[in-house]
Amino acid sequence: MVVVLKPDTKEEQIENLKVWLSSMGISTHISRGVNHTIVGLVGDTSVVDMDLVRALDIVENVQRIQEPFKNANRKFHNADQVVDIAGVKIGGGNFQIIAGPCSVESEAQVCEIAERVKAAGAGLLRGGAFKPRTSPYAFQGLKGDGLKLLVEAKQLTGLPIVSEIMNAVHIPMFEESVDLVQVGARNMQNFELLKEVGKMSKPILLKRGLANTIDELLMSAEYIMASGNENVILCERGIRTFETRTRNTLDLSAVPVLKKLTHLPIVVDPSHAMGYAHLVKPMAMAATVAGADGLMIEVHNNPAKALCDGPQSLTPDQFDDVAKQVFQLRPFACKYDY
Repeated sequence: MVVVLKPDTKEEQIENLKVWLSSMGISTHISRGVNHTIVGLVGDTSVVDMDLVRALDIVENVQRIQEPFKNANRKFHNADQVVDIAGVKIGGGNFQIIAGPCSVESEAQVCEIAERVKAAGAGLLRGGAFKPRTSPYAFQGLKGDGLKLLVEAKQLTGLPIVSEIMNAVHIPMFEESVDLVQVGARNMQNFELLKEVGKMSKPILLKRGLANTIDELLMSAEYIMASGNENVILCERGIRTFETRTRNTLDLSAVPVLKKLTHLPIVVDPSHAMGYAHLVKPMAMAATVAGADGLMIEVHNNPAKALCDGPQSLTPDQFDDVAKQVFQLRPFACKYDY
């Protein structure tokens, strides 16, 4: 349920409304706009008499929300969410490229890539330390040592770190060293993990699952936000279809659909979606024009010898070209006003 308050409503009146709703077991989310204040009601709102709320002097309108996600719902918010990652902002007109290797392999590798992607315009450095792999025999990452190497690359370049968490026991380690905590596609519906990362102080990058709907993605975001962490970035990274010419099928329609449904920023990962380096550039450009708030692109200094996802990784020179053209396209990006 959403309660729109009249423009002249005083803070004391808002607090009284919150206390009254709390007595019924309803938590509230306050969103202050230029002209109105919106009170979002979260919980079992069936106990709330809409007519009684509508009759209050401070209330202009009351509307029930049909969608099961509440905190992640655009109807709760007047403006796009801006997520601050160690001083780098995504959302609300702030566009960023997250770039780096699929997996951290050595100090020389990650530091060289970090310097190159920063020079090309990337705002954040991605790197896998804990790697979920389809095969149990594939390289699983350097784990804690990998995070330490990412920290060294951050000290060298100043780029905030993005890395994937797979187990809640690693949360203290990630709180200490990672600036944007990624929940990967395979863990999108690991609800116990989502609850725990929702208690973290760091922003969360939530990737869409391989075979999950947009509503399921938003419900996973709701798990994180319901635990207290509202700094969530959504990531479209391709879904599994019958098509075999690409690794996955990049669902660019998710960008305008999500823009209408939620205030959360949306990042697109063309690397994992396409699976081939030569397809990353056109999809990165398309995602930019579609209005995505950012891109996540894999870059490796020697893709042929990469320990993970070499075929989809761009060389630093290729990334230079992609970044240049993406930034040239930014003025032509689709604008959404819901």
